[in-house]
Amino acid sequence: MRIAIISYYLPSTSKQGIGYQVHELATELARRGHDVTVLSDCPPVDGAVYGHRHVRMTGSLRTFRFALALRRVDLSSYDVLHAWGDDYWLWRRRVPRHVRTLAGSCFEEARTIKGVKEKARMVLLGLSEVLASRVADRTVVISPETRRWYPWVRDVVPCGTDVSRFRPDDARRADHPVVLFVGYWRGRKRGEELARQFQETVLPKHPDAELWMVSQDVPDDVGPGVRALGRLSDDELALAFQQAWAFCLPSDYEGFGIPYAEAMASGLPVVATPNPGARYVTDDGRTAVVVPLEDVGTALAELLADDARREALAASALERVQEFTLERVVDRYEALYRA
Repeated sequence: MRIAIISYYLPSTSKQGIGYQVHELATELARRGHDVTVLSDCPPVDGAVYGHRHVRMTGSLRTFRFALALRRVDLSSYDVLHAWGDDYWLWRRRVPRHVRTLAGSCFEEARTIKGVKEKARMVLLGLSEVLASRVADRTVVISPETRRWYPWVRDVVPCGTDVSRFRPDDARRADHPVVLFVGYWRGRKRGEELARQFQETVLPKHPDAELWMVSQDVPDDVGPGVRALGRLSDDELALAFQQAWAFCLPSDYEGFGIPYAEAMASGLPVVATPNPGARYVTDDGRTAVVVPLEDVGTALAELLADDARREALAASALERVQEFTLERVVDRYEALYRA
């Protein structure tokens, strides 16, 4: 099939999880023999095996103007349009099959995001998601709880994890306790709060422990025990998962939470806060430690001291993550494309 994928984000210049997921999806579809083109505001990813069309934006309100710019793109040569955003103005049928993925809910994110301007932007994006779900032939959500905002959407297709890259390797495990974080220092990922609790609660009980933060906005001087890794390549990130003793992402909102699945596939026990994505990926906390934000430091300190519990959580996580392999997710999308 000839497949056009819309994604404002790609990992060439964006840290958004949607961009990474689209890159993985497009790569696997291309490997299966499909002719895939990604339309994005981001430049092409180095070494990508799929096509790229640069819909370049500048100035303010770029995501909204990106959606308008797509109206001018001729998509008639494609069999399938798969949108991960920004297709809400594509009312006229342009391709035989139009699939839309709702990667969480902007309405849900608006409840926790700070600032009046950002809340208003999220509400507008939420309304665009409602429009998009009506424009597409088939709409899916990435976790069941997202359906509370879009009850007419029946299909759930989770995000996919490359379990050939993210896999356990005990030989690489660090010789001292390491907690891994992937996200932002500020905002909904709550890296700053994790670092504070790590220093105040974990370090007194585990003086040799480290918090490795895969993040580009960590301040230069964050105090003892915290190590800023910046942005890592795919292989470097996979290695960091294999080296760590535990993974923690205390987000106030995740539509899915791809790093949770990557950690679980790497044989890591996970500590998370009860956001919709974490609850879904960890099977309502059955395969991880899901606690309120104020208890994250205590949960980490206890987990680092309990070898048997870490091993049990890792084993159950490896079993659970088989639901989220990239191969299974792409199988489901191929079925939707052909329906």
